[in-house]
Amino acid sequence: MNFANVFMKSYGSILHFVAEFTVYTLELVGILIIIIGSLRALIQLLSNLKNKHKTNIVINLGNTLALALEFKMGAEIVNTVIVRELAELGTLAIVIVLRAILSFIIHWEIKNEKRRGMDEALEEKKRNGDGKEES
Repeated sequence: MNFANVFMKSYGSILHFVAEFTVYTLELVGILIIIIGSLRALIQLLSNLKNKHKTNIVINLGNTLALALEFKMGAEIVNTVIVRELAELGTLAIVIVLRAILSFIIHWEIKNEKRRGMDEALEEKKRNGDGKEES
């Protein structure tokens, strides 16, 4: 074996290790974001029920899930570096497409929820402005 072959084999092993480490790290970060964001949403929900206070949990949880999906999609993109077979690449492509669709749906839901909140605030403002004798 000549020097170039040994170097390339070592370089490939290092690249594979770094890519795998990065994939697992990004996946872990995505999972931690989901766990922390879900716990935060649960606490907000319980607080809303207790105090009759209204926070938009859907928007907060949606933003959390969107962020987590970004990390998980990043992991899948890095994972393309270490794919060795065409079948694996096909599976990886399907996972990336599904996560992209989920991300799009979450962003769409957040946008609609924000619009709904703005509409409700406008209606509330109109009601308070028109019905001053109620105050």
